[in-house]
Amino acid sequence: MSKPVLVLGAGGHAAVLVDILRQLNHTIVGLVAGDKPADKPVFAGIPYYASDDAVLTFDRDSVLLANGIGSLPGRNTRFKVHKQFKQAGYRFITVVSPRAIVSDYSSLAEGVQVMPGAIVNVNSIVGEGTIVNSGAIIEHDCLIGNHNHIAPGAALSGDVSTGDYVHIGTGASVIQGIKIGHHVMVGAGATVTKNLDSNKKLYVAKPFLR
Repeated sequence: MSKPVLVLGAGGHAAVLVDILRQLNHTIVGLVAGDKPADKPVFAGIPYYASDDAVLTFDRDSVLLANGIGSLPGRNTRFKVHKQFKQAGYRFITVVSPRAIVSDYSSLAEGVQVMPGAIVNVNSIVGEGTIVNSGAIIEHDCLIGNHNHIAPGAALSGDVSTGDYVHIGTGASVIQGIKIGHHVMVGAGATVTKNLDSNKKLYVAKPFLR
């Protein structure tokens, strides 16, 4: 029997996670967030805790954490929270929507979240804490680093590799065989056709206006 789950966060990303966890019949024992969750049916009946200290009242061997804090470029709250509670001995649940397609010959590390409509194809490896968001595609033989965010509708062709803390924006495309370094941000709708070194940003080229 799966351990009960404590969700960190109470915003939009947390709502999607709670929806998936309910579909998978997990027991959700609480939401931990600085701001009280909106009065929405998805959160109905779940206890709310206003302080991160509440996590420490749960036995680390009897509960799993789900990181419901969203991932946005330039913000590291999600990653800091993951590190904080990992160091305290807690473990993060790997969540796969029943509406996602994940190959039996792929590998998902601890805390990976695969959202509805996403695809993770054969021989791909997805690193710890990474979000593969709604409708994103990770094709065969990709190596995805830790704490990436593959945003909704992004498509990575075969044999793409990314470092840690990479953001591939909504609707972006990465052609086959591309290598992307650490702390790289690819903007929404951009197409990556060349390798990207660490700490780079790539945006959609603006059209020339006369």
